[in-house]
Amino acid sequence: MALEKLDAAQWKEFFDRVSKGVGAKQVEIEVAGLDLGDEVEAEWIPFTGISYDPKDDVLSVFSDRIEHMIHKPKEVWVDFGVDGLHSMEVVDADDHKQIIVLKDDLALPAPGE
Repeated sequence: MALEKLDAAQWKEFFDRVSKGVGAKQVEIEVAGLDLGDEVEAEWIPFTGISYDPKDDVLSVFSDRIEHMIHKPKEVWVDFGVDGLHSMEVVDADDHKQIIVLKDDLALPAPGE
C-alpha cells in the first residue's frame, strides 16, 4: 500500500467514482490537529458515499447516520491496496488531518445457515 496525492482537478470525478463503486463498507473518521489532538468523529458506521463540491469547496463523507463536511480541503491523499481503496487523508484549511478509513462489512451467514 502506498499513499498517492490527488491533484485537486481530480477530486470531483474521483469521489464520484468511489461513491458509485465502493460497495458495502464501514467508515471511521478521525480528525487530528495540534490544537485538537485526535478525535474520532465516527467509528465504523455504514459508508454510503463521498462527494466534492468545487463550487462551495466542500468534501462531504456520507453515512446513514452523519454527514461529515470538510471545508476548503488543501490536500487529498489516498491509500490503495490490492483489494481497492483503504483510506483517505484530507488536509483542511486549518491544517487538520481528516482521516477516513474504509473496511468491508462483516459477512455473516444468513440465519439458519
